[in-house]
This record gives sequence, structure tokens and C-alpha cells, in this order.
Amino acid sequence: MKRLLGVMTLCLVASGCASVRTLDAAKPGAPLVYAGTRLDLYAMQGGCCAMDRFGAEAPKYPGLDLPGSALLDTLLLPLSVLTALGVGFQATGGL
Repeated sequence: MKRLLGVMTLCLVASGCASVRTLDAAKPGAPLVYAGTRLDLYAMQGGCCAMDRFGAEAPKYPGLDLPGSALLDTLLLPLSVLTALGVGFQATGGL
């Protein structure tokens, strides 16, 4: 069981997270709110042109990526909504 979980995790990490891929996509008009989740759903429904629509390639296993992308998109929801509305904000922090 642990081996199966490890293999599934490795496949998920190797294929890349859709939310992370869409964060740096410089595609004008690409969706911002729940972009990773939308990219996964688009790929699961057989969408042909993820790069044209989202500015990022779909993960190899979107069904495995979907829960993680939904969680990350939910955590980033306030920032993505502000960005979609055109509200400028400057996030600072760190050391």
C-alpha cells in the first residue's frame, strides 16, 4: 500500500501541478480564478488546446492533479480574485 501511494505521489509530482503551471502563464485573457482546477477539468474532458486557452500545458494525469490543484486554487483565491478584478496589490514579506 505504501509503495502504491509512493508511486502515485511520484507520478503527480513528475507531471507538475496545474495551479503552479498557470501561475506564471503570461497568456492575456487566460482564466485566473481556479485556473489550475479549470485546466485539469479541461484536460479530463479531452480539451485539445490547453496552451492556447490557459497558457500552460495540462498535466499528464489531470485526475490525480485535480485535488491538489483545487486545494491550492482555494488557498490562492483571494489573490486571484483581486488580480482578476484588476486591483493592484503589493505583497511583501520574508527576511
